[in-house]
Amino acid sequence: MNLQRPPAEIRYADELATLRATDTDPRPPGWALSLAAARRFIVGDNGISRKFVGDPSLVDRALVTLATSRGLMLVGEPGTAKSLLSELIAAAVSGESTLTVQGGAATTEDQIKYSWNYALLVAEGPTPRSLVPAPMLRGMAEGKLVRFEEITRCPLEVQDCMLSLLSERVLAIPELTGADGMVFAQAGFNVIATANTRDRGVNEMSAALKRRFNFETVFPIPDFDTELGLVEQEAARLLEQSGVEIAPRRDVLEVLVTAFRELRGDGGQVDRLSTVMSTAEAVSVAHAVGLRGWYLRGDAGTAADIVECLAGTAAKDNADDLARLRRYLEQQAPRRHGQQWQALHAARHLLPG
Repeated sequence: MNLQRPPAEIRYADELATLRATDTDPRPPGWALSLAAARRFIVGDNGISRKFVGDPSLVDRALVTLATSRGLMLVGEPGTAKSLLSELIAAAVSGESTLTVQGGAATTEDQIKYSWNYALLVAEGPTPRSLVPAPMLRGMAEGKLVRFEEITRCPLEVQDCMLSLLSERVLAIPELTGADGMVFAQAGFNVIATANTRDRGVNEMSAALKRRFNFETVFPIPDFDTELGLVEQEAARLLEQSGVEIAPRRDVLEVLVTAFRELRGDGGQVDRLSTVMSTAEAVSVAHAVGLRGWYLRGDAGTAADIVECLAGTAAKDNADDLARLRRYLEQQAPRRHGQQWQALHAARHLLPG
């Protein structure tokens, strides 16, 4: 099966199996790994690959929180790998990262808790057989972590359906009678939610719901070399999956990462764009640059391709951002030395408008 993006428990199945076989530390009830082994899976050590580039103490605090009765809320700028971190934690703790609720304006309580198979509901009435469990019900019944992505994009009344689940650890199904009408959380159940700092005003969480979470901020990668290495690694992986037979050029990626860091305001010498110039977006542009070079010309891509690929990422629908990007290419790029910076400046006319 050629999956575009397998979940973490499939991508790293061998490492998870190794950790489970050698893990002798005490495990919290319902966990597949100890805290030490889960941390090792995420930050890497002694033959286990590093998967999250960030503060290891953040990972420690996140794991400790999930071993308690409080949920974990990961907040930060878009593209700071909050979703990746929640996926890795769920794969390590529960062996499954796909119990996920994707928050949005159209998210309903049914998509969080449960719904019904209406053909069976009409034929048999409300029975356990006609019940269709949603991620939260499955997580509670099976004792697994549930991921709630972009929780602040949900309407407030939908968010607040989580209150009793997180405090009482029970989900009531009033349509069913007897023991079937109550689902009690098994050991290992908890919730990892994520929210972008730019979206926190969309549907601000109630104070009652906030009290049920510990908040951790995921910051952008501060170090240039670390960010460059991550972009190079991820872009090479994506290009290989896309059938590209040569690795991305490091000098091109250096130009790309430098431009992204400056355009998002690092250093304060360039007008910051209003759009998100995250590491994840840089990986996406690096992937597109490699695809353009390979499939159009048979090479690894150049800095001129960066200009072609940047417009849709940096400008989007904001004319002011497009003007700021044009000024950057006209004024900042010529001040840098190197063939790829010269190519970036020379290609500035490729920007639309």
